[in-house]
Amino acid sequence: MIVPINLEKSKAVKYDVVIDELPILTFNRKVAIVTNTTVSALHLETLKSKTFADELFVVTIEDGEEFKNLATVERILNELFENKLDRKSLLIALGGGVIGDMTGFTASLYQRGIGFIQVPTTLLAQVDASVGGKTGVNNTYGKNLIGAFYQPEAVYIDTEFLKTLPPREFAAGIAEIVKMAVMFDKAYFDFLMEADFREKVVLEKVIQRSVELKAEVVNLDERESGIRAVLNYGHTFGHVVENETAYKTYLHGEAVAIGMMMANALAVELNMMTEEEMGLVEHFLNKHQLPTTYEVKDVDAFYDKFFLDKKAANNKLKFILPKGIGGHMMRNDVSEDILKKVLKAF
Repeated sequence: MIVPINLEKSKAVKYDVVIDELPILTFNRKVAIVTNTTVSALHLETLKSKTFADELFVVTIEDGEEFKNLATVERILNELFENKLDRKSLLIALGGGVIGDMTGFTASLYQRGIGFIQVPTTLLAQVDASVGGKTGVNNTYGKNLIGAFYQPEAVYIDTEFLKTLPPREFAAGIAEIVKMAVMFDKAYFDFLMEADFREKVVLEKVIQRSVELKAEVVNLDERESGIRAVLNYGHTFGHVVENETAYKTYLHGEAVAIGMMMANALAVELNMMTEEEMGLVEHFLNKHQLPTTYEVKDVDAFYDKFFLDKKAANNKLKFILPKGIGGHMMRNDVSEDILKKVLKAF
């Protein structure tokens, strides 16, 4: 199955998200696969056996969110220069969201921009991170604060890669799936409540619907100036959680799950969501072993970190909040008192 991405409104960019067995990939140019030590051991030979290029190189970096920084990007760039890649060369991101984000960002920088392809190997990357062209790295101030909007030439989603995914990583992807449902599609949320993700047909249907929802949003708003910001539901809170724990305690999807519960609590406080609706989301997250609680040790420090969020502007905070289940609203009028009341509850 193919989900097209069509950005004609902005730059006439088109590419396909292909959800199927990984095809044979043939290129009349130099190609570098960027991956990490964990994914390399599991899937590199599969990708190499299906990739034919004038020259094929592999760049392997350490595994972990803590390596998603400018120093690692510079290491990748140096290897590309050492192997004499040119402006017609191509990068292939083989891995999860960290690899995809860094490979795309590196592609945007190398000789002012070369092509790249996404081959996501985690559920989170397949349903969210690999689609839409958001690339970047973290720094001491926060998550993905350095980056670029840079679209891939194609995305190849093969659920076979998920068979080696640890249960915790798989659950982290489910957090990004339910995020889409809560924001945009109540019928999809109801389907997810009963879905058995272990069934291949169900899993492919879930991936397809998640990608379709994201594609609709990205096609309307590539650079997050409007509706695309809605995809950050749970992220404003979740990014602070990740920053406070130095990106070592929680996987990204786990932090988003916590962030969604914080956003839901704020929505309840603002009469945008009922306690019952919040309970349904919490039940779903608990069912898939995702965290729903977090100890805010310093409310003032947590609050101050909100202002490093990319959606903050003119010293005003913007929150993406659920309007029931299946609806959304962006709010920039939430008082400090209400926010701190919600944080104190955690």
